[in-house]
Amino acid sequence: MKQFSFIDSEGLNISCYKWVPDNEEVKGVVQIAHGMAETVLRYDEFAKKICDAGYIVYAHDHRGHGGTAISKELLGYIAEVDGFNWMVKDIKELTDIIKKENPGKRVILFGHSMGSFLSQRYAELYGNEIDALILSGTNGKPKNYTKVGLTVAKIEMQIRGRKAKSTLMDKLSFGDFNSKFKNTRTGFDWLCSVEEEVDKYIKNEYCGFICTTSFYYDLVKGLWKIHEEENLKAIPKELPIYIFAGDKDPVGYEGKGIVNLYETYKSLNIKDVEYKLYKDGRHEMLNEHNKQVVMDDVIKWIDKKIKW
Repeated sequence: MKQFSFIDSEGLNISCYKWVPDNEEVKGVVQIAHGMAETVLRYDEFAKKICDAGYIVYAHDHRGHGGTAISKELLGYIAEVDGFNWMVKDIKELTDIIKKENPGKRVILFGHSMGSFLSQRYAELYGNEIDALILSGTNGKPKNYTKVGLTVAKIEMQIRGRKAKSTLMDKLSFGDFNSKFKNTRTGFDWLCSVEEEVDKYIKNEYCGFICTTSFYYDLVKGLWKIHEEENLKAIPKELPIYIFAGDKDPVGYEGKGIVNLYETYKSLNIKDVEYKLYKDGRHEMLNEHNKQVVMDDVIKWIDKKIKW
């Protein structure tokens, strides 16, 4: 794994990582977009597994996350204006670097959780720039009550400022997630059933932080933007899409949101869409007890798609 960075179009330094296979002909490139309140270094095992299968892996810490955050105090703060789209633009700028460094290689975009929502928007704006899309721990159209959260975030942001941490929105967004599970040990048991992984997340200073008022406002606004009919129709019909999640993942409404997203894409006449729900899996299937099976399934799907 090699670390590097680039200066994005707003002048922000974006912290990046690259995993390169040893002594193998490179099949293609997988680009990872990580989730909310974490760092992409949590995907090191997954990246190495993909690397061993013959793919170069690129990934970066989103704005307000990991090594890209301006400071630890500003973890969860994205931008002064339109933070959601700035994160999407940064993904695209890394894609441009990938293509420049690996001419002619197919590029597969992998997004988890928040990264999957950014990737959904990416497919609408820049879908012709990638050859396949994988969405992990994702969801379909938001429920109407999320519009209340948008209003709350906007009011709080106007009163307290864009950089203020929002404990209120954090509670509204995630407060009920643990209630889906019995005998919980921590506030993050909804992430994964493997205690060791949950504990590592909690101990990581770059994970589990409270995001800002503007983060929540821009995120919820972005989630609704994704599902505007005009934007959905912009997804290339030839783009292969693979969606997977645990069937107990509260982010995806215990599988219902995954089916909703699948049916949405099928209704758009996107030709190649698949989904898979893993029994009893929670939000982070890449960290669950059966993670090796999950990773193998992802690699098999990629191998199948790069052979067109």
